[in-house]
Amino acid sequence: MAKKIKISKIAAVAFLTVLVWVWADLAKMEQYTVSGAKVTVARNPDSSLWISFDDEPLVSIEKIVLKGSASRVADARREMENGTLDFDFTLDPEQEESLAKQGEYLWDVQAFLKRSNRIIQRGLTVVSCEPNQVDIRVVKLVKQPLTVKCVDKDDNPVKTMFIEPSEVLMFVPSGWEREKLTAKVQLTDAEITHARFSTVNKEPYVELAPQQIRKAQTTVKIKMPPEEDLKSDASVTAVKLRFALSPIIQGKYEIEVDNSNAVWGAIAIRATPEAKRAYEDMKYQVILEIDDEDAKSLTPRRELVYNFPAEYVARGEIELNQQPAMARFKLTALTTEPEKGSGD
Repeated sequence: MAKKIKISKIAAVAFLTVLVWVWADLAKMEQYTVSGAKVTVARNPDSSLWISFDDEPLVSIEKIVLKGSASRVADARREMENGTLDFDFTLDPEQEESLAKQGEYLWDVQAFLKRSNRIIQRGLTVVSCEPNQVDIRVVKLVKQPLTVKCVDKDDNPVKTMFIEPSEVLMFVPSGWEREKLTAKVQLTDAEITHARFSTVNKEPYVELAPQQIRKAQTTVKIKMPPEEDLKSDASVTAVKLRFALSPIIQGKYEIEVDNSNAVWGAIAIRATPEAKRAYEDMKYQVILEIDDEDAKSLTPRRELVYNFPAEYVARGEIELNQQPAMARFKLTALTTEPEKGSGD
């Protein structure tokens, strides 16, 4: 019996000791300041609300002053230093009663932070924050059928064989004009190449404001036409000519082209827009090759070589759409003065 009483006394002392420690820890409250936090609006594609902070999708919080017991503050500080805790918060408009009404008004940042589970679960409370209020805009969205169009990485329109489905339902501002009722699918160069042989699945999106993207909840299938279907008739007018002479006659003859209109005239091609631009950017569009036999002829003539960019030729994106021009030219030997000697 005495032994049981002794054990109970030890347990009671231990319990009281722990209790004293807990009370001592709670009695010693500390503050901890966090810098560089931010609140970002959740990207919910099925939300009928569009929230922005002065036309930005997030707001930066310069500092948050937190309060808690010494041990809780020490834990939070250690997590921050280890990189296992961040103070980036997500605002879900559907969970905020104060954001149910469309309009522009001040939003209570401090009240939002005080309700954050990330802070509450760590036994901390928010003392203050800067700013404690920010301007916020709430726009009610309506579901609309949007025509899907395809663009490249530079946001230029891309011709497609088909997009299925051709329309998607998405939430957009009710005041949008008809020409804005489109959803984009942006493809990389690799995806465009792949889509010429097979379909590519991708999510359409709308840009509600600069850098504020909302994606559709569904994907579309995109098929691009073969390269041949992308070529169209075009002409290149600013033609530059290069003479390519054999080493034997190099520097020994003056060249005069008789039919300059044919040599420097517009070149008819079939090409994709990109291939045409690349050809126009070449240093020389045509080359006139002259060899040793031409120096012996009274009426030399040569077919021009069209200096198409090799990579586009290999992909079948550019070709000549006319008969190759024939250059007629004359070679006049350059005369040199005899070296002056010092006499017989």
